[in-house]
Amino acid sequence: MSKHDGLYNKLFTQKVFEAFLSKKGHAVYHALAEADLQHPHLLSNGEIIHELYTRMSKCYRNEYFYQNTLLNTLLLGKHSVRTTTALSQVPIGKAVADFILINGKAVVYEIKSDLDSLDKLESQIEAYYHAIDHVCVVAPESSFSKLNTMFSNSPVGVYVLTKRNTISAKQKKEPVADSSKLSHQALFKLLRKREYEHIVHTYYGFLPEATPVFWHEACEALFSKIPLDQAYAMVLKTLKQRVSIQKEQIEAVPYSLRSLAYFSKETNLNTLSLQSFLTQRYRMSLGDNFLDL
Repeated sequence: MSKHDGLYNKLFTQKVFEAFLSKKGHAVYHALAEADLQHPHLLSNGEIIHELYTRMSKCYRNEYFYQNTLLNTLLLGKHSVRTTTALSQVPIGKAVADFILINGKAVVYEIKSDLDSLDKLESQIEAYYHAIDHVCVVAPESSFSKLNTMFSNSPVGVYVLTKRNTISAKQKKEPVADSSKLSHQALFKLLRKREYEHIVHTYYGFLPEATPVFWHEACEALFSKIPLDQAYAMVLKTLKQRVSIQKEQIEAVPYSLRSLAYFSKETNLNTLSLQSFLTQRYRMSLGDNFLDL
């Protein structure tokens, strides 16, 4: 890799992606292009991004690389954006779920990349089971034996990202459903205001009579009285509706940027603008200040 390894964590981020959508470069992008490529000015922006992603895949497989591989392999490869929803960076208790897939069931994929330790893994998994009944750890091949032993008598699944950057079909332990720790409180905390209002109104046919100060508390009190299995099903159905990106939109984005595109905050992803930037010949912005990186 290079002495600029740390910049790869900053390259594949929403902030930089938004700059690409605006047909602009970004200081991080230019710094890596200038540092790691010999003649970037001879390439298009799309070719440079592809080359930087390829370099990262060989020597610096960070959390984004894992997440992007999961999205391309599972959501776009195995399932479909029409039937399955992915969520990212979802707070659950004191943990944050890296990647969640929801279709007929929900699975939390906890990423432990080549750069991560397993120190907090058990407490993270414990937290996830309060809100999601399937949990799977995704890690490099070097961690499989340890993880497989650690969770041999557990419902926790283990997936491996091979050296060829694929999800292994052989070194795999499928997650098994465990709803014994699900709680109304953890489920309710997953929801936004309009989401829990919708669930409460759907189940009861009315909303509580409460002042704004006590509104959240009143809605949670009603939610907690819904049978847990029904509450869980309603929460998954509600979360599944959070993302509305179209298949054609995500397929128009290069493989390396698809996770950023899928989780973009842009309500109407402008893939034409992105394609315009990617096809342009590279040129460094004179306004970029590499000293701040």
